[in-house]
Amino acid sequence: MDMVSFTNKLFALVVLMTAISTDAQTICNMPAAGLMACKPSVTPPNPTQPTAKCCSALTHADMRCLCSYKNSNVVRSLGIDPNLAMKLPGKCKLPHPAHC
Repeated sequence: MDMVSFTNKLFALVVLMTAISTDAQTICNMPAAGLMACKPSVTPPNPTQPTAKCCSALTHADMRCLCSYKNSNVVRSLGIDPNLAMKLPGKCKLPHPAHC
């Protein structure tokens, strides 16, 4: 990995972690608290069923925006399995699941 690529990935990770750690922030219209409520459901090896708080936050999410993170190395570096994340809308029985 070259230095520019490493620096870009590190910067993206810092931005994402800052957004998640600040309750006032949102990512793709999901508040940080909602993202954190969903994390146990998208973290291997034993993901949990999504909580009501997770599903409630997900109802307001911009699915197209969330899809843009599907192949992100930043997501994987946070311990999130993108395949599990893509299953959340269905597990929450949302009427319009993401079609990434």
